[in-house]
Amino acid sequence: MDSSFFGLTSKTAPKFRKILFKQIHEIVFHGNGGYSWSEVYNMPRWLRLFTFKEIEDHFKKQKEEYEKVSSGGSSTMVGTDGKINPQNFSIPNKSSYK
Repeated sequence: MDSSFFGLTSKTAPKFRKILFKQIHEIVFHGNGGYSWSEVYNMPRWLRLFTFKEIEDHFKKQKEEYEKVSSGGSSTMVGTDGKINPQNFSIPNKSSYK
């Protein structure tokens, strides 16, 4: 029988271990070379969670900005089906020929 006085048992430890290693991987991988595995592993828990959250927020903002720009209502001459959209062509004025 496992004592849960310290919070982890043999049944719950693998779940938290996987979460820990996932966080370490994400910080090292997305830290652009700023962190080594051993540095992140030996970080205080509060600092590792803060760093992980900051990196996560950065990529969420980046994704939101990309989606905002890519869905900015711009129209293209070629549709998603590969056909030309004639309504997106502008008809030149005679004044533009001068």
